[in-house]
Amino acid sequence: MSTEPKGAAGADANETEVFDASAIDATEIIVGEGFTPELDTDGVTDEERLRAMRSNLDGFDLEDEDLVIMNEDGEFLGFAEPAAEALPVVAIVGRPNVGKSALVNRILGRREAVVEDTPGVTRDRVTYPAEWNGTRFSLVDTGGWEPDARGLDASVALQAEVAIELCDAVLFVVDSRVGPTATDEHVVQLLRRTDKPVFLVANKVDDVVLEPEAAQLWSLGLGEPHAVSALHGRGVADLLDKVIAGLPEESAVAMPKLTGPRRVALLGRPNVGKSSLLNKAAGEERAVVSDLAGTTRDPVDEQVEIAGRVWTFVDTAGIRRRVHLQKGADFYASLRTAAALEKAEVAVVLIDVTQEISDQDLRIIDLVLESGRALVLAFNKWDLLDDDRRRYLEREIEQDLAHVDWAPRVNISARTGRHLEKLVPALERALESWDTRIPTAKFNAFVAELVQEHPHPLRGGKQPKILFGTQVQNRPPTFVLFTSGFLDPGYRRFIQRRLRERYNFEGTPIVINMRIREKRVRA
Repeated sequence: MSTEPKGAAGADANETEVFDASAIDATEIIVGEGFTPELDTDGVTDEERLRAMRSNLDGFDLEDEDLVIMNEDGEFLGFAEPAAEALPVVAIVGRPNVGKSALVNRILGRREAVVEDTPGVTRDRVTYPAEWNGTRFSLVDTGGWEPDARGLDASVALQAEVAIELCDAVLFVVDSRVGPTATDEHVVQLLRRTDKPVFLVANKVDDVVLEPEAAQLWSLGLGEPHAVSALHGRGVADLLDKVIAGLPEESAVAMPKLTGPRRVALLGRPNVGKSSLLNKAAGEERAVVSDLAGTTRDPVDEQVEIAGRVWTFVDTAGIRRRVHLQKGADFYASLRTAAALEKAEVAVVLIDVTQEISDQDLRIIDLVLESGRALVLAFNKWDLLDDDRRRYLEREIEQDLAHVDWAPRVNISARTGRHLEKLVPALERALESWDTRIPTAKFNAFVAELVQEHPHPLRGGKQPKILFGTQVQNRPPTFVLFTSGFLDPGYRRFIQRRLRERYNFEGTPIVINMRIREKRVRA
């Protein structure tokens, strides 16, 4: 809440008053800067500037919402890290195209995992928070496991094996209509080497008539098959009741997971090195990496520690072209990438320095700007950059990325881990700016000084004036200007540049909205 007097809007602009610094609420102080009231060169305090700016609104028609904005500084969206917790982990495994991701969506109660009739859609080990009858647990979706797999399929199978090791219970999904196969037998041999409880799930039993087909799965030697239909939800509730009853209250394998670390979305076009960056930061093969573009399809969350700071990195699918032109799994992967960005706080856009900066890269950056997230540019594959390409790259950055020259830039190599630690200060600067909040008095003093030095140019014989301004929210910093007319886009960009010069908004977009108000008609 603002501590400014309610009647200040009609105060005399020339009235002087001793400013009490102790009257500022702690939540009004800008993050990281610790602003204090200062006298400008004319000996006028920020509070006096504020009263003068508010007096500009005398005689203008104001709405109730305007008065709320004027008298409130908005809620500060602070950040705190809750206590750690180690939820029990349930892994879903099986050969390709038996309905593992469909079962994940049924358990979650929403379409979270990418599902398609084509085998091999899921490739990474993807973890989702889940809950059943008040019990919270982590649900892990895996790619299809196949014996003697090679190349990309081998990496997918490895992730499934890791999921079995790092879980408290296993759901082994088998297609009841096909029956046990040689691949299923290989999975059973893999499961016998673990002491985890295994639940045999006979999927695609859509009605009572098909239940006898599930009985043939007794031959796998894993006990009673649980007949379910992931598509229709049949039998899933009974299965979950038995799974929950066998879970420990706290995981025996999962590390205590903080829910607080800042969320970082890794974005970029396909094959730019997002999964390699996640793996290097995590110190393990957390995501499947291949020269094949578009390997990642589901967002992959992982908590990583870089230079002593814990982050939640989210590896996303590469954005290859406009979403409405994509088909199948690529279309849904793009939608989930956009959803992951909305849940993130800062985006790291990776750019391949060995290739020319493309329209695709610029569209991804624009996607981040539209979402209002903090932004860091990571120029990847720097170890492969030669002198000739370096000269062209500098020119491309100057020409194509001029509109985001405020974003921190880091030169890295995701493959070797070169300069990975430099991401931390860049992320911290971007998030600090994203969280920044300027007190109303301080902001109006800035606006008054700006208007005095550089007034808005005349348009059609009229000159719009800025009457009053305030920051209504952060994340990203959003300001509202009460004006007597429309401000040219160029002048608003000028205000943004001056805000960055004064308050160092590095790594965050700035939003400036207008509220055009007309003079009150005299009776």
